[in-house]
Amino acid sequence: MTGTWKIWIGYVVAAWSAAYGALGIWWAAGGAGFPFGTGDPELVAEGDEALKASWLGAATPEVAGPIIAVWGLTGAIVAIAMARGVRAPWTRRVLPVFAWVTAAVLTVGIQDYRPLGVVAYTPILAIGKLLGVWPEGSGWADLLLTPRLNPLLCLVAGVGWALAAVAYGRRVSGRPGCQSRDISRGSSFLDNWGRTATWIAFATPLFYCATRFAWALGFSLGIDPDFYRQGQADGLWFAGAALASFGVIGAVLTLGLIQRWGEVFPRWMIGLRGRKVPPMLAVIPAILVSILVTGASLMYMRVVAVDGLTASTWPLNLPEVFFSVWGVALFVAALAYYRRAKQRVLA
Repeated sequence: MTGTWKIWIGYVVAAWSAAYGALGIWWAAGGAGFPFGTGDPELVAEGDEALKASWLGAATPEVAGPIIAVWGLTGAIVAIAMARGVRAPWTRRVLPVFAWVTAAVLTVGIQDYRPLGVVAYTPILAIGKLLGVWPEGSGWADLLLTPRLNPLLCLVAGVGWALAAVAYGRRVSGRPGCQSRDISRGSSFLDNWGRTATWIAFATPLFYCATRFAWALGFSLGIDPDFYRQGQADGLWFAGAALASFGVIGAVLTLGLIQRWGEVFPRWMIGLRGRKVPPMLAVIPAILVSILVTGASLMYMRVVAVDGLTASTWPLNLPEVFFSVWGVALFVAALAYYRRAKQRVLA
Protein backbone atom coordinates (compact mmCIF):
# COMPACT_ATOMS: atom_id res chain seq x y z
CA MET A 1 0.00 0.00 0.00
CA THR A 2 2.78 2.42 0.91
CA GLY A 3 4.61 1.56 -2.28
CA THR A 4 1.65 2.17 -4.59
CA TRP A 5 0.10 5.28 -3.02
CA LYS A 6 1.17 7.43 -5.96
CA ILE A 7 -1.15 5.37 -8.17
CA TRP A 8 -4.36 5.49 -6.11
CA ILE A 9 -4.14 8.70 -4.09
CA GLY A 10 -5.45 10.87 -6.93
CA TYR A 11 -8.55 8.72 -7.34
CA VAL A 12 -9.26 8.76 -3.61
CA VAL A 13 -9.02 12.55 -3.57
CA ALA A 14 -11.26 12.72 -6.63
CA ALA A 15 -13.92 10.61 -4.92
CA TRP A 16 -13.83 12.80 -1.80
CA SER A 17 -14.03 15.99 -3.86
CA ALA A 18 -16.92 14.68 -5.95
CA ALA A 19 -18.81 13.69 -2.80
CA TYR A 20 -18.28 17.10 -1.24
CA GLY A 21 -19.23 18.79 -4.50
CA ALA A 22 -22.50 16.85 -4.55
CA LEU A 23 -23.12 17.83 -0.93
CA GLY A 24 -22.50 21.46 -1.89
CA ILE A 25 -25.33 21.20 -4.42
CA TRP A 26 -27.53 19.59 -1.78
CA TRP A 27 -26.83 22.32 0.77
CA ALA A 28 -27.31 25.10 -1.78
CA ALA A 29 -30.71 23.63 -2.63
CA GLY A 30 -31.79 23.78 1.00
CA GLY A 31 -30.77 20.29 2.10
CA ALA A 32 -30.03 19.57 5.75
CA GLY A 33 -26.67 18.88 7.33
CA PHE A 34 -24.65 21.98 6.36
CA PRO A 35 -21.60 21.57 8.66
CA PHE A 36 -20.02 25.04 8.53
CA GLY A 37 -20.87 28.47 9.93
CA THR A 38 -24.59 28.78 10.58
CA GLY A 39 -24.90 24.99 10.42
CA ASP A 40 -22.25 24.42 13.09
CA PRO A 41 -23.87 24.50 16.56
CA GLU A 42 -20.58 25.19 18.31
CA LEU A 43 -19.88 28.21 16.11
CA VAL A 44 -23.46 29.43 16.39
CA ALA A 45 -23.04 29.35 20.17
CA GLU A 46 -20.10 31.74 19.78
CA GLY A 47 -22.42 34.43 18.41
CA ASP A 48 -20.51 37.47 17.21
CA GLU A 49 -17.26 35.74 18.19
CA ALA A 50 -17.70 32.99 15.57
CA LEU A 51 -15.41 34.63 13.02
CA LYS A 52 -12.57 34.60 15.52
CA ALA A 53 -13.04 30.88 16.02
CA SER A 54 -13.24 30.09 12.31
CA TRP A 55 -12.94 31.88 8.98
CA LEU A 56 -16.16 30.07 8.10
CA GLY A 57 -17.92 31.26 11.25
CA ALA A 58 -20.51 33.23 9.28
CA ALA A 59 -20.82 30.87 6.30
CA THR A 60 -24.33 30.06 5.09
CA PRO A 61 -25.45 27.18 2.84
CA GLU A 62 -26.85 29.68 0.33
CA VAL A 63 -23.42 31.22 -0.24
CA ALA A 64 -20.98 28.48 0.71
CA GLY A 65 -22.97 25.65 -0.88
CA PRO A 66 -22.41 26.76 -4.50
CA ILE A 67 -18.73 27.49 -3.79
CA ILE A 68 -18.25 24.02 -2.30
CA ALA A 69 -20.10 22.50 -5.26
CA VAL A 70 -17.97 24.22 -7.89
CA TRP A 71 -14.70 23.67 -6.05
CA GLY A 72 -15.50 20.05 -5.22
CA LEU A 73 -16.61 19.03 -8.71
CA THR A 74 -13.72 20.91 -10.30
CA GLY A 75 -11.40 19.23 -7.85
CA ALA A 76 -12.69 15.81 -8.85
CA ILE A 77 -11.83 16.53 -12.49
CA VAL A 78 -8.41 17.93 -11.56
CA ALA A 79 -7.61 14.96 -9.31
CA ILE A 80 -8.51 12.43 -12.01
CA ALA A 81 -6.38 14.31 -14.54
CA MET A 82 -3.47 14.24 -12.10
CA ALA A 83 -3.97 10.55 -11.36
CA ARG A 84 -3.92 9.78 -15.09
CA GLY A 85 -0.77 11.84 -15.54
CA VAL A 86 -2.07 14.36 -18.06
CA ARG A 87 1.07 16.02 -19.45
CA ALA A 88 -0.10 19.00 -21.50
CA PRO A 89 2.19 22.01 -20.89
CA TRP A 90 -0.56 24.09 -19.26
CA THR A 91 -1.73 21.24 -17.00
CA ARG A 92 1.76 20.88 -15.54
CA ARG A 93 1.42 24.43 -14.25
CA VAL A 94 -2.29 24.72 -13.44
CA LEU A 95 -3.09 21.35 -11.85
CA PRO A 96 -0.37 21.49 -9.14
CA VAL A 97 -1.36 25.06 -8.25
CA PHE A 98 -4.99 24.03 -7.78
CA ALA A 99 -3.92 21.00 -5.74
CA TRP A 100 -1.57 22.90 -3.43
CA VAL A 101 -4.04 25.75 -2.88
CA THR A 102 -6.75 23.23 -2.02
CA ALA A 103 -4.38 21.41 0.32
CA ALA A 104 -3.47 24.66 2.12
CA VAL A 105 -7.12 25.72 2.49
CA LEU A 106 -8.22 22.34 3.85
CA THR A 107 -5.29 21.63 6.18
CA VAL A 108 -4.77 25.10 7.62
CA GLY A 109 -7.03 27.79 6.16
CA ILE A 110 -10.42 26.59 7.42
CA GLN A 111 -9.17 24.89 10.57
CA ASP A 112 -9.55 25.77 14.23
CA TYR A 113 -8.59 24.08 17.49
CA ARG A 114 -11.19 21.30 17.36
CA PRO A 115 -9.41 18.72 15.16
CA LEU A 116 -6.40 18.97 17.46
CA GLY A 117 -8.70 18.53 20.45
CA VAL A 118 -10.29 15.40 18.99
CA VAL A 119 -6.94 13.81 18.18
CA ALA A 120 -5.35 14.78 21.50
CA TYR A 121 -8.23 13.89 23.80
CA THR A 122 -9.16 10.58 22.17
CA PRO A 123 -6.31 8.60 23.79
CA ILE A 124 -6.68 10.59 27.00
CA LEU A 125 -10.37 9.75 27.21
CA ALA A 126 -9.67 6.09 26.41
CA ILE A 127 -7.08 5.84 29.20
CA GLY A 128 -9.25 7.85 31.61
CA LYS A 129 -12.24 5.59 31.01
CA LEU A 130 -10.07 2.50 31.44
CA LEU A 131 -8.69 3.74 34.76
CA GLY A 132 -12.02 5.15 35.91
CA VAL A 133 -10.64 8.63 36.51
CA TRP A 134 -12.51 10.58 33.83
CA PRO A 135 -15.13 13.07 35.11
CA GLU A 136 -18.56 11.50 35.37
CA GLY A 137 -20.99 12.39 32.61
CA SER A 138 -18.25 13.01 30.05
CA GLY A 139 -17.80 10.48 27.26
CA TRP A 140 -17.26 9.79 23.59
CA ALA A 141 -20.49 11.47 22.56
CA ASP A 142 -19.21 14.73 24.07
CA LEU A 143 -15.92 14.53 22.17
CA LEU A 144 -16.70 13.01 18.78
CA LEU A 145 -19.24 15.56 17.62
CA THR A 146 -19.96 16.13 13.92
CA PRO A 147 -18.82 19.81 14.02
CA ARG A 148 -15.45 18.56 15.26
CA LEU A 149 -15.11 15.56 12.98
CA ASN A 150 -15.96 17.48 9.80
CA PRO A 151 -12.90 19.80 9.90
CA LEU A 152 -10.75 16.80 10.82
CA LEU A 153 -12.04 14.99 7.73
CA CYS A 154 -11.29 18.09 5.65
CA LEU A 155 -7.78 18.17 7.09
CA VAL A 156 -7.18 14.55 6.08
CA ALA A 157 -8.48 15.36 2.59
CA GLY A 158 -6.06 18.29 2.44
CA VAL A 159 -3.16 15.95 3.19
CA GLY A 160 -4.46 13.74 0.40
CA TRP A 161 -4.41 16.70 -2.00
CA ALA A 162 -0.80 17.45 -1.04
CA LEU A 163 0.18 13.83 -1.68
CA ALA A 164 -1.68 13.87 -5.00
CA ALA A 165 0.29 16.97 -6.02
CA VAL A 166 3.57 15.27 -5.11
CA ALA A 167 2.59 12.12 -7.00
CA TYR A 168 1.62 14.12 -10.08
CA GLY A 169 4.88 16.06 -10.02
CA ARG A 170 6.86 12.83 -9.94
CA ARG A 171 4.73 11.26 -12.67
CA VAL A 172 5.04 14.08 -15.19
CA SER A 173 8.74 14.57 -14.45
CA GLY A 174 9.40 10.91 -15.14
CA ARG A 175 10.91 10.35 -11.68
CA PRO A 176 9.40 7.60 -9.48
CA GLY A 177 11.00 9.15 -6.41
CA CYS A 178 13.85 11.30 -5.20
CA GLN A 179 16.98 10.73 -7.24
CA SER A 180 20.14 9.91 -5.38
CA ARG A 181 21.97 12.93 -6.71
CA ASP A 182 19.24 15.21 -5.36
CA ILE A 183 19.58 13.71 -1.88
CA SER A 184 23.34 13.40 -1.61
CA ARG A 185 24.46 16.54 -3.40
CA GLY A 186 25.79 19.24 -1.08
CA SER A 187 24.11 20.66 1.99
CA SER A 188 20.60 22.03 2.00
CA PHE A 189 18.37 24.16 4.17
CA LEU A 190 17.19 20.99 5.90
CA ASP A 191 20.76 19.90 6.63
CA ASN A 192 21.64 23.31 8.06
CA TRP A 193 18.50 23.91 10.11
CA GLY A 194 17.11 20.46 10.88
CA ARG A 195 18.76 20.13 14.29
CA THR A 196 17.83 23.67 15.35
CA ALA A 197 14.25 23.13 14.22
CA THR A 198 14.09 19.92 16.25
CA TRP A 199 15.14 21.70 19.45
CA ILE A 200 12.61 24.47 18.79
CA ALA A 201 9.90 21.84 18.23
CA PHE A 202 10.93 20.21 21.51
CA ALA A 203 10.92 23.40 23.60
CA THR A 204 7.92 25.31 22.24
CA PRO A 205 5.08 23.08 23.52
CA LEU A 206 6.59 23.02 27.02
CA PHE A 207 5.35 26.60 27.58
CA TYR A 208 1.78 25.40 27.03
CA CYS A 209 2.36 22.30 29.18
CA ALA A 210 3.70 24.39 32.07
CA THR A 211 0.53 26.52 32.23
CA ARG A 212 -1.73 23.44 32.25
CA PHE A 213 0.28 21.74 34.98
CA ALA A 214 0.13 24.95 37.02
CA TRP A 215 -3.68 25.02 36.81
CA ALA A 216 -3.91 21.39 37.89
CA LEU A 217 -1.63 22.10 40.87
CA GLY A 218 -3.81 24.96 42.08
CA PHE A 219 -2.18 28.00 40.50
CA SER A 220 -4.73 30.05 38.58
CA LEU A 221 -2.08 32.20 36.83
CA GLY A 222 -4.42 35.16 37.07
CA ILE A 223 -7.42 33.89 35.10
CA ASP A 224 -10.92 34.76 36.30
CA PRO A 225 -11.37 33.23 39.79
CA ASP A 226 -14.94 32.09 39.15
CA PHE A 227 -13.92 30.45 35.89
CA TYR A 228 -10.99 28.77 37.62
CA ARG A 229 -13.16 27.38 40.43
CA GLN A 230 -15.69 26.13 37.91
CA GLY A 231 -12.90 24.39 36.02
CA GLN A 232 -11.78 22.70 39.22
CA ALA A 233 -15.31 21.49 39.91
CA ASP A 234 -15.71 20.17 36.35
CA GLY A 235 -12.33 18.45 36.24
CA LEU A 236 -11.24 20.72 33.39
CA TRP A 237 -7.77 21.30 34.79
CA PHE A 238 -7.27 17.56 35.28
CA ALA A 239 -8.03 17.05 31.59
CA GLY A 240 -5.64 19.87 30.72
CA ALA A 241 -2.88 18.27 32.78
CA ALA A 242 -3.47 14.97 31.01
CA LEU A 243 -3.16 16.72 27.67
CA ALA A 244 0.00 18.47 28.87
CA SER A 245 1.45 15.10 29.84
CA PHE A 246 0.99 13.89 26.29
CA GLY A 247 2.57 17.14 25.14
CA VAL A 248 5.68 16.45 27.21
CA ILE A 249 5.87 12.89 25.88
CA GLY A 250 5.53 14.22 22.35
CA ALA A 251 8.25 16.79 22.97
CA VAL A 252 10.64 14.08 24.18
CA LEU A 253 9.81 11.88 21.20
CA THR A 254 10.60 14.82 18.94
CA LEU A 255 14.23 14.57 20.03
CA GLY A 256 14.28 11.16 18.39
CA LEU A 257 14.48 13.02 15.09
CA ILE A 258 18.11 13.87 15.91
CA GLN A 259 19.03 11.08 18.34
CA ARG A 260 20.38 7.58 17.74
CA TRP A 261 17.28 5.99 19.29
CA GLY A 262 15.25 7.66 16.57
CA GLU A 263 17.17 5.63 13.99
CA VAL A 264 17.57 2.29 15.79
CA PHE A 265 15.14 0.93 18.38
CA PRO A 266 16.80 1.02 21.84
CA ARG A 267 17.68 -2.10 23.81
CA TRP A 268 14.76 -1.84 26.24
CA MET A 269 12.23 -2.32 23.42
CA ILE A 270 11.96 -6.09 23.56
CA GLY A 271 11.36 -7.64 20.17
CA LEU A 272 12.48 -4.51 18.32
CA ARG A 273 15.85 -3.77 19.90
CA GLY A 274 18.59 -3.13 17.40
CA ARG A 275 16.26 -2.90 14.41
CA LYS A 276 16.15 0.19 12.24
CA VAL A 277 13.25 2.53 12.85
CA PRO A 278 11.13 2.83 9.67
CA PRO A 279 11.52 6.53 8.76
CA MET A 280 7.82 7.02 8.07
CA LEU A 281 7.00 5.79 11.59
CA ALA A 282 8.45 9.10 12.79
CA VAL A 283 7.79 11.32 9.78
CA ILE A 284 4.05 10.74 9.35
CA PRO A 285 3.02 11.47 12.99
CA ALA A 286 5.35 14.48 13.11
CA ILE A 287 3.91 16.04 9.96
CA LEU A 288 0.32 15.38 11.02
CA VAL A 289 0.94 16.96 14.43
CA SER A 290 2.62 19.94 12.76
CA ILE A 291 -0.48 20.49 10.61
CA LEU A 292 -2.88 20.10 13.52
CA VAL A 293 -1.09 22.52 15.83
CA THR A 294 -0.55 25.10 13.08
CA GLY A 295 -4.25 25.13 12.19
CA ALA A 296 -5.17 25.53 15.86
CA SER A 297 -2.62 28.30 16.33
CA LEU A 298 -4.08 30.42 13.55
CA MET A 299 -7.37 30.50 15.42
CA TYR A 300 -5.69 31.75 18.58
CA MET A 301 -3.78 34.31 16.55
CA ARG A 302 -7.10 35.73 15.38
CA VAL A 303 -8.38 35.82 18.95
CA VAL A 304 -5.30 37.63 20.24
CA ALA A 305 -5.23 40.01 17.26
CA VAL A 306 -8.84 41.07 17.93
CA ASP A 307 -9.04 40.91 21.73
CA GLY A 308 -5.43 41.46 22.72
CA LEU A 309 -3.98 40.01 25.91
CA THR A 310 -4.67 40.86 29.53
CA ALA A 311 -3.41 39.58 32.86
CA SER A 312 -6.42 37.24 33.02
CA THR A 313 -6.44 35.98 29.43
CA TRP A 314 -2.79 35.38 28.53
CA PRO A 315 -2.67 31.82 29.99
CA LEU A 316 -5.72 30.90 27.91
CA ASN A 317 -4.54 32.20 24.53
CA LEU A 318 -0.85 33.10 24.42
CA PRO A 319 0.70 29.58 24.68
CA GLU A 320 -1.38 28.42 21.71
CA VAL A 321 -0.19 31.33 19.58
CA PHE A 322 3.28 29.75 19.67
CA PHE A 323 1.86 26.51 18.28
CA SER A 324 2.53 27.97 14.82
CA VAL A 325 6.24 28.10 15.68
CA TRP A 326 5.97 24.55 16.97
CA GLY A 327 4.21 23.39 13.81
CA VAL A 328 6.66 24.94 11.36
CA ALA A 329 9.68 23.75 13.34
CA LEU A 330 8.31 20.22 13.64
CA PHE A 331 7.58 20.10 9.91
CA VAL A 332 11.14 21.16 9.06
CA ALA A 333 12.56 18.71 11.61
CA ALA A 334 10.54 15.84 10.13
CA LEU A 335 11.68 16.60 6.59
CA ALA A 336 15.30 16.88 7.74
CA TYR A 337 15.01 13.50 9.48
CA TYR A 338 13.57 11.98 6.29
CA ARG A 339 16.37 13.46 4.19
CA ARG A 340 19.02 11.99 6.51
CA ALA A 341 17.30 8.61 6.39
CA LYS A 342 17.43 8.69 2.58
CA GLN A 343 21.08 9.70 2.69
CA ARG A 344 21.87 6.71 4.91
CA VAL A 345 20.17 4.35 2.47
CA LEU A 346 22.05 5.81 -0.50
CA ALA A 347 25.40 5.98 1.27
